[in-house]
Amino acid sequence: MENGYENFVDTLRQSLLKETSYEEEMICYKKAEEYPPTSGDRLLLKNRQKEGVYEVCALYVRDLYDEFQNGWSMENIIQEIMKRLDTLARSECFEKSKNLDSYEKVKGDLFIRLMNVVKYRDELKNAIFRTVGDIALVLYARMGELDGCSTSIKIKKHMLQKWEQDEQSVFNEALLNTYFISPPRIYCWEKLLYNLDYEGENFMNLLFDMSLKKDAIGNCLSTSVRTNGAVAVFLPGVAQRLGKLIGGSFYMVFTSIHEVMIHSEDSADPRKLKEVLEETVEETTPEEDFLTYYVYHYNAETGQFSYY
Repeated sequence: MENGYENFVDTLRQSLLKETSYEEEMICYKKAEEYPPTSGDRLLLKNRQKEGVYEVCALYVRDLYDEFQNGWSMENIIQEIMKRLDTLARSECFEKSKNLDSYEKVKGDLFIRLMNVVKYRDELKNAIFRTVGDIALVLYARMGELDGCSTSIKIKKHMLQKWEQDEQSVFNEALLNTYFISPPRIYCWEKLLYNLDYEGENFMNLLFDMSLKKDAIGNCLSTSVRTNGAVAVFLPGVAQRLGKLIGGSFYMVFTSIHEVMIHSEDSADPRKLKEVLEETVEETTPEEDFLTYYVYHYNAETGQFSYY
């Protein structure tokens, strides 16, 4: 079985090298357990673009092998892959990759995403980011839609040099973009459970008059898209606004990269919050969504973040 699988992978790779005229290093095989771990073995087809950026088509080899076992010919499999590559070449992502050497063309697509500094140490090499404790605020650019999914890339330092822009100014621009791309929202659990169309509370609206909870449950902060929403607390004016609505300083429990629980300093014990965070991460947070084991604190008087 395994010999058959290995022979299939080798034949598939050699056939693609011949069909695409790619160089040897542009088609590589990655096992699921190799870093970073993935849900299956993959064949990565890299098509180099400007400024060292690659368009990558990832093929899950086990799925293709199953199709081969079920009667698909190698010729049919190669044809399907070539169609996929053609779709990628004509995609919005491909077109936007051509604009990466122009700051004016790409600046509207810059945004910030959170990552754990230690876990993603290797991926953050040459990336542009700021740190708050063990959380990295990383500079990304939206690359459009592909197969119904949003795609993006990290902005590397050599790109910034090409733009001839001040790093702090670019970073601030991205923070502001993130605010408007995915505005911050407070979500009430009871409304989330019973209303599929619930879009959260726009607490940044000055007419917002709902009190934030000061009980043990806390307040769920995310963004309007609820993906990578934990970044909301670091966006311009958000922490200050939360401090006013909750009546002072507060703790932050990052249960994943998608949301953060906000707890009033007056009624929360950071040691208990840390215990709850550890249990939540271990029991319910997918590995790829993990952000931190620390409980963070915002001082409403100084505007400073710290962590425990």
